[in-house]
Amino acid sequence: MSEKIKVNTQVNEKMGMKRKNAIAAVFKNLLLLILSVIWLIPILWLIVTAFSTNKGINIAHFFPEHWTMANFKQVLFEPDSVVQYGRWFWNTLVIAIFTCIISTVFVLMTSYAFSCMRFKGRQALMSFSMILNMFPGVLSMIAIYFIMKALNLTNSHIGMIIVYSAGSGLGYLIVKGFMDTIPASLREAAKLEGANELMIFTRVILPLCKPIIVYQVICSFLVPWGDFVFAKLMLNAGISQNWTVAIGLYNMLGKNLINKYFSVFCAGGIIISIPISILFVLMQKYYVEGVTSGSTKG
Repeated sequence: MSEKIKVNTQVNEKMGMKRKNAIAAVFKNLLLLILSVIWLIPILWLIVTAFSTNKGINIAHFFPEHWTMANFKQVLFEPDSVVQYGRWFWNTLVIAIFTCIISTVFVLMTSYAFSCMRFKGRQALMSFSMILNMFPGVLSMIAIYFIMKALNLTNSHIGMIIVYSAGSGLGYLIVKGFMDTIPASLREAAKLEGANELMIFTRVILPLCKPIIVYQVICSFLVPWGDFVFAKLMLNAGISQNWTVAIGLYNMLGKNLINKYFSVFCAGGIIISIPISILFVLMQKYYVEGVTSGSTKG
């Protein structure tokens, strides 16, 4: 009799735990749903506003009363004194591409040196680099600006590329973690065959680092693509042809312009998000693999 009571008690406890787990799962999913809706509503509003015939901010209706593609046509094919989107897009693209290439090369070389080479002061240099990378970049912006001004590189896309790329090597940690997972026996075998460090780096390590290279390329591309603060600080001469998309879109939200260009601003925001969204979707497999592999060992 006592055994039956124990069995029934255990069954009841298991059923109670299942109910608690089910209730907890429902609450978690409900909370995630609410947070997702809160996060998505402003984005959805900007998207639908881009198709509105009303040029200003219309808070009376969530969805436009009349739909049009005129805002996209204006932002792409009808430049004026305020909107020069094609030029801004080209400036942003050039800066992002060169920054991406230079930064990726710097990070890969730094990661290889810390992961695969042994030299005096290596550990101290790694620790110093990590600490230095933790400082917010905003704190150094004013100093960087005056240095670039002294070199006559403000209001210059070259100056922006230099600054975006110069400190990229400090972000080596995830790429180094990925390289740490590559067996040292491969490098040793290459050395026995007479390969030097450059040959090992380019012919042995890099071909095995495709996932983390994709991760680094996307991260390096995103930095100048969406940056506003540093671009606004550097490109301060008021020459609209030199602006990036972020500065140009921000200018549309001026007090005297927002009622005429807000829908155009929304259209421009959608267009600038398309290339990076496509890039991320195409490279998502490698991106996730690179992040997970690079974070397992440091």
